[in-house]
Amino acid sequence: MRGLIAASVVWAGLAAPVAAESYPDAGKVLAIGGSVTEIVYALGQQDRLIARDSTSNFPAEAQELPDVGYMRALSPEGVLSVGPDLILSEEGAGPPETIELLKEAEVPFVTIPSGTDAEGLTAKIEAVAEALGVPEAAAGPVEELQADFSRLAEKTQDQSETRSVLFILSLQGGRVMASGQGTEAEAIMELAGARNAMQGFEGYKPLSDEAITAAAPDVILMMDRGDGEDGHGAAAETLKSLPALAETPAVRDGAVIRMNGLYLLGFGPRAADAALDLHNAIYGDG
Repeated sequence: MRGLIAASVVWAGLAAPVAAESYPDAGKVLAIGGSVTEIVYALGQQDRLIARDSTSNFPAEAQELPDVGYMRALSPEGVLSVGPDLILSEEGAGPPETIELLKEAEVPFVTIPSGTDAEGLTAKIEAVAEALGVPEAAAGPVEELQADFSRLAEKTQDQSETRSVLFILSLQGGRVMASGQGTEAEAIMELAGARNAMQGFEGYKPLSDEAITAAAPDVILMMDRGDGEDGHGAAAETLKSLPALAETPAVRDGAVIRMNGLYLLGFGPRAADAALDLHNAIYGDG
Protein backbone atom coordinates (compact mmCIF):
# COMPACT_ATOMS: atom_id res chain seq x y z
CA MET A 1 0.00 0.00 0.00
CA ARG A 2 1.44 3.32 -1.08
CA GLY A 3 0.79 6.77 0.32
CA LEU A 4 -0.80 5.98 3.65
CA ILE A 5 1.38 3.21 5.03
CA ALA A 6 -0.39 0.83 7.40
CA ALA A 7 1.80 0.91 10.49
CA SER A 8 1.14 1.39 14.16
CA VAL A 9 2.67 4.51 15.61
CA VAL A 10 2.67 4.50 19.38
CA TRP A 11 4.21 6.12 22.37
CA ALA A 12 5.45 3.04 24.21
CA GLY A 13 3.35 0.56 22.31
CA LEU A 14 -0.24 1.77 22.64
CA ALA A 15 -0.88 0.88 19.04
CA ALA A 16 -3.55 2.31 16.78
CA PRO A 17 -3.75 1.76 13.01
CA VAL A 18 -2.87 5.12 11.57
CA ALA A 19 -0.80 6.48 8.72
CA ALA A 20 2.86 6.15 9.64
CA GLU A 21 4.44 9.33 10.92
CA SER A 22 7.84 10.33 9.62
CA TYR A 23 10.92 11.14 11.65
CA PRO A 24 13.42 12.41 9.07
CA ASP A 25 15.48 14.15 11.76
CA ALA A 26 15.87 11.06 13.94
CA GLY A 27 19.59 10.36 14.02
CA LYS A 28 19.66 7.82 16.85
CA VAL A 29 17.49 4.94 15.74
CA LEU A 30 17.08 1.69 17.65
CA ALA A 31 15.94 -1.25 15.50
CA ILE A 32 14.10 -4.10 17.23
CA GLY A 33 13.62 -7.22 15.13
CA GLY A 34 15.91 -8.76 12.57
CA SER A 35 13.75 -7.92 9.55
CA VAL A 36 13.46 -4.26 10.54
CA THR A 37 17.22 -3.98 10.90
CA GLU A 38 17.73 -5.61 7.49
CA ILE A 39 15.29 -3.17 5.92
CA VAL A 40 17.10 -0.18 7.43
CA TYR A 41 20.30 -1.42 5.78
CA ALA A 42 18.50 -2.11 2.49
CA LEU A 43 17.26 1.50 2.53
CA GLY A 44 20.82 2.77 3.01
CA GLN A 45 19.92 4.33 6.38
CA GLN A 46 22.26 2.27 8.55
CA ASP A 47 24.32 5.30 9.61
CA ARG A 48 21.34 6.37 11.71
CA LEU A 49 21.32 3.14 13.73
CA ILE A 50 22.76 3.33 17.22
CA ALA A 51 21.67 -0.08 18.54
CA ARG A 52 19.74 -3.25 17.73
CA ASP A 53 18.18 -6.22 19.47
CA SER A 54 19.70 -9.70 19.69
CA THR A 55 17.68 -11.07 16.74
CA SER A 56 19.29 -8.51 14.42
CA ASN A 57 22.37 -10.34 13.17
CA PHE A 58 22.27 -9.57 9.44
CA PRO A 59 24.10 -7.99 7.77
CA ALA A 60 27.22 -8.91 9.70
CA GLU A 61 28.11 -5.30 10.44
CA ALA A 62 24.86 -4.94 12.39
CA GLN A 63 26.40 -7.17 15.04
CA GLU A 64 28.89 -4.40 15.82
CA LEU A 65 26.04 -2.26 17.18
CA PRO A 66 25.16 -2.33 20.88
CA ASP A 67 22.68 -5.08 21.70
CA VAL A 68 19.71 -4.11 23.92
CA GLY A 69 18.53 -7.71 24.38
CA TYR A 70 15.91 -10.07 23.01
CA MET A 71 12.96 -8.25 21.46
CA ARG A 72 10.36 -10.06 23.59
CA ALA A 73 12.27 -9.60 26.83
CA LEU A 74 13.43 -5.99 26.69
CA SER A 75 14.25 -3.95 29.76
CA PRO A 76 13.49 -0.22 29.79
CA GLU A 77 16.95 0.46 31.21
CA GLY A 78 18.61 -1.39 28.35
CA VAL A 79 16.57 0.39 25.71
CA LEU A 80 16.94 3.87 27.17
CA SER A 81 20.64 3.43 27.92
CA VAL A 82 21.47 3.83 24.22
CA GLY A 83 19.55 7.13 24.04
CA PRO A 84 17.30 6.51 21.00
CA ASP A 85 15.24 9.30 19.52
CA LEU A 86 13.24 6.76 17.48
CA ILE A 87 12.47 3.07 18.01
CA LEU A 88 11.45 0.94 15.03
CA SER A 89 10.08 -2.42 16.05
CA GLU A 90 8.60 -5.57 14.62
CA GLU A 91 5.25 -6.59 16.02
CA GLY A 92 5.46 -8.51 19.28
CA ALA A 93 8.12 -6.53 21.13
CA GLY A 94 7.75 -6.52 24.90
CA PRO A 95 7.07 -7.25 27.63
CA PRO A 96 4.11 -4.84 27.89
CA GLU A 97 5.40 -3.26 31.09
CA THR A 98 8.63 -2.28 29.34
CA ILE A 99 6.70 -0.69 26.50
CA GLU A 100 4.58 1.18 29.04
CA LEU A 101 7.68 2.61 30.70
CA LEU A 102 8.98 3.71 27.33
CA LYS A 103 5.76 5.63 26.95
CA GLU A 104 6.60 7.60 30.03
CA ALA A 105 9.99 8.41 28.52
CA GLU A 106 8.21 9.73 25.42
CA VAL A 107 10.39 7.95 22.89
CA PRO A 108 8.58 7.61 19.54
CA PHE A 109 7.90 3.91 19.02
CA VAL A 110 6.82 2.77 15.54
CA THR A 111 5.54 -0.77 15.13
CA ILE A 112 6.13 -2.07 11.63
CA PRO A 113 3.40 -4.35 10.23
CA SER A 114 4.27 -7.97 9.66
CA GLY A 115 3.99 -9.56 6.23
CA THR A 116 4.69 -12.96 4.70
CA ASP A 117 3.92 -12.40 1.02
CA ALA A 118 5.00 -9.97 -1.68
CA GLU A 119 2.30 -7.41 -0.84
CA GLY A 120 2.87 -7.58 2.91
CA LEU A 121 6.64 -7.36 2.60
CA THR A 122 6.36 -4.42 0.22
CA ALA A 123 4.22 -2.63 2.81
CA LYS A 124 6.77 -3.52 5.48
CA ILE A 125 9.65 -1.96 3.54
CA GLU A 126 7.59 1.12 2.72
CA ALA A 127 6.53 1.51 6.36
CA VAL A 128 10.15 1.57 7.55
CA ALA A 129 11.07 4.05 4.83
CA GLU A 130 8.12 6.27 5.75
CA ALA A 131 8.98 6.19 9.45
CA LEU A 132 12.54 7.21 8.68
CA GLY A 133 11.30 10.05 6.48
CA VAL A 134 12.81 8.65 3.29
CA PRO A 135 9.82 7.12 1.42
CA GLU A 136 11.63 7.41 -1.90
CA ALA A 137 14.36 5.05 -0.65
CA ALA A 138 11.88 2.14 -0.69
CA ALA A 139 11.72 2.04 -4.50
CA GLY A 140 14.94 0.08 -5.04
CA PRO A 141 14.43 -2.58 -2.34
CA VAL A 142 10.78 -3.04 -3.36
CA GLU A 143 11.73 -3.50 -7.02
CA GLU A 144 14.36 -6.06 -6.03
CA LEU A 145 11.89 -7.86 -3.75
CA GLN A 146 9.30 -8.10 -6.50
CA ALA A 147 11.88 -9.44 -8.95
CA ASP A 148 12.83 -12.10 -6.38
CA PHE A 149 9.19 -13.11 -6.01
CA SER A 150 8.87 -13.36 -9.79
CA ARG A 151 11.81 -15.77 -9.90
CA LEU A 152 10.25 -17.77 -7.09
CA ALA A 153 6.92 -17.98 -8.95
CA GLU A 154 8.67 -19.31 -12.04
CA LYS A 155 10.12 -22.13 -9.96
CA THR A 156 6.97 -23.13 -8.10
CA GLN A 157 4.19 -22.74 -10.65
CA ASP A 158 5.02 -25.84 -12.67
CA GLN A 159 5.64 -28.29 -9.83
CA SER A 160 4.50 -31.84 -10.45
CA GLU A 161 4.17 -32.63 -6.73
CA THR A 162 3.72 -30.92 -3.39
CA ARG A 163 5.85 -32.36 -0.63
CA SER A 164 4.91 -32.23 3.05
CA VAL A 165 7.28 -30.58 5.52
CA LEU A 166 7.50 -30.89 9.30
CA PHE A 167 9.09 -27.81 10.84
CA ILE A 168 10.72 -28.67 14.17
CA LEU A 169 11.32 -25.65 16.36
CA SER A 170 13.19 -27.60 19.04
CA LEU A 171 13.99 -31.04 20.39
CA GLN A 172 14.21 -30.47 24.10
CA GLY A 173 14.44 -33.66 26.14
CA GLY A 174 13.35 -35.68 23.14
CA ARG A 175 10.09 -33.75 22.79
CA VAL A 176 9.36 -32.54 19.29
CA MET A 177 8.10 -28.94 19.31
CA ALA A 178 6.67 -28.35 15.85
CA SER A 179 4.86 -25.75 13.80
CA GLY A 180 1.15 -25.91 13.22
CA GLN A 181 -0.88 -23.49 11.18
CA GLY A 182 -0.65 -19.70 11.03
CA THR A 183 3.09 -19.51 11.68
CA GLU A 184 5.97 -17.97 9.77
CA ALA A 185 7.26 -21.51 9.31
CA GLU A 186 4.08 -22.53 7.50
CA ALA A 187 4.20 -19.34 5.44
CA ILE A 188 7.73 -19.99 4.18
CA MET A 189 6.85 -23.63 3.38
CA GLU A 190 3.92 -22.48 1.26
CA LEU A 191 5.99 -19.84 -0.53
CA ALA A 192 8.48 -22.61 -1.32
CA GLY A 193 5.73 -24.71 -2.91
CA ALA A 194 5.40 -27.20 -0.06
CA ARG A 195 2.69 -27.89 2.51
CA ASN A 196 2.79 -28.03 6.27
CA ALA A 197 2.64 -31.64 7.45
CA MET A 198 0.94 -30.57 10.70
CA GLN A 199 -2.66 -29.43 10.51
CA GLY A 200 -5.40 -28.92 13.05
CA PHE A 201 -3.69 -26.58 15.52
CA GLU A 202 -2.31 -23.05 15.55
CA GLY A 203 1.18 -21.96 16.51
CA TYR A 204 3.72 -24.33 18.00
CA LYS A 205 3.15 -27.28 20.29
CA PRO A 206 4.78 -30.56 21.37
CA LEU A 207 3.84 -33.52 19.21
CA SER A 208 2.91 -36.98 20.34
CA ASP A 209 4.52 -39.97 18.67
CA GLU A 210 1.16 -40.79 17.14
CA ALA A 211 0.88 -37.33 15.57
CA ILE A 212 4.35 -37.63 14.04
CA THR A 213 3.59 -41.07 12.64
CA ALA A 214 0.29 -39.89 11.18
CA ALA A 215 1.89 -36.82 9.59
CA ALA A 216 4.57 -38.92 7.82
CA PRO A 217 6.46 -35.85 6.54
CA ASP A 218 8.48 -36.07 3.35
CA VAL A 219 10.92 -33.45 4.67
CA ILE A 220 12.00 -32.17 8.08
CA LEU A 221 12.98 -28.52 8.34
CA MET A 222 14.91 -27.03 11.25
CA MET A 223 16.71 -23.82 12.10
CA ASP A 224 20.48 -23.84 12.11
CA ARG A 225 21.83 -20.98 14.18
CA GLY A 226 25.39 -22.23 14.15
CA ASP A 227 25.27 -23.01 17.85
CA GLY A 228 26.24 -26.65 17.77
CA GLU A 229 24.28 -29.76 18.59
CA ASP A 230 21.33 -28.14 20.34
CA GLY A 231 17.67 -28.53 19.53
CA HIS A 232 17.92 -26.17 16.56
CA GLY A 233 20.89 -27.82 14.92
CA ALA A 234 20.25 -31.42 15.80
CA ALA A 235 22.22 -33.90 13.73
CA ALA A 236 20.51 -36.61 11.70
CA GLU A 237 21.65 -39.11 14.31
CA THR A 238 19.62 -37.31 16.95
CA LEU A 239 16.50 -37.51 14.80
CA LYS A 240 17.13 -41.19 14.17
CA SER A 241 17.36 -41.80 17.90
CA LEU A 242 13.71 -40.83 18.35
CA PRO A 243 11.61 -43.80 17.23
CA ALA A 244 8.64 -41.82 15.89
CA LEU A 245 10.88 -39.57 13.80
CA ALA A 246 13.10 -42.44 12.68
CA GLU A 247 10.12 -44.06 10.97
CA THR A 248 9.15 -40.99 8.95
CA PRO A 249 9.92 -40.86 5.22
CA ALA A 250 11.96 -37.71 5.86
CA VAL A 251 14.43 -39.32 8.24
CA ARG A 252 14.54 -42.62 6.35
CA ASP A 253 15.42 -40.75 3.16
CA GLY A 254 17.78 -38.26 4.84
CA ALA A 255 15.54 -35.36 3.79
CA VAL A 256 16.49 -33.05 6.65
CA ILE A 257 17.04 -29.38 5.87
CA ARG A 258 18.63 -26.81 8.17
CA MET A 259 18.61 -23.11 7.40
CA ASN A 260 19.64 -19.97 9.27
CA GLY A 261 16.75 -18.91 11.47
CA LEU A 262 16.66 -15.22 10.54
CA TYR A 263 17.03 -15.98 6.84
CA LEU A 264 14.31 -18.63 6.95
CA LEU A 265 11.72 -16.98 9.20
CA GLY A 266 12.70 -13.31 9.39
CA PHE A 267 10.54 -12.22 6.45
CA GLY A 268 12.71 -9.26 5.56
CA PRO A 269 14.06 -8.23 2.16
CA ARG A 270 15.58 -11.70 1.61
CA ALA A 271 12.34 -13.63 2.12
CA ALA A 272 11.79 -14.62 -1.51
CA ASP A 273 15.42 -15.73 -1.79
CA ALA A 274 14.98 -17.85 1.34
CA ALA A 275 11.83 -19.43 -0.09
CA LEU A 276 13.61 -20.18 -3.35
CA ASP A 277 16.53 -21.78 -1.51
CA LEU A 278 14.07 -23.83 0.51
CA HIS A 279 12.24 -24.89 -2.64
CA ASN A 280 15.51 -26.01 -4.20
CA ALA A 281 16.45 -27.94 -1.05
CA ILE A 282 13.05 -29.67 -0.89
CA TYR A 283 12.75 -30.56 -4.56
CA GLY A 284 16.40 -30.88 -5.49
CA ASP A 285 16.40 -28.07 -8.04
CA GLY A 286 19.67 -26.23 -8.53
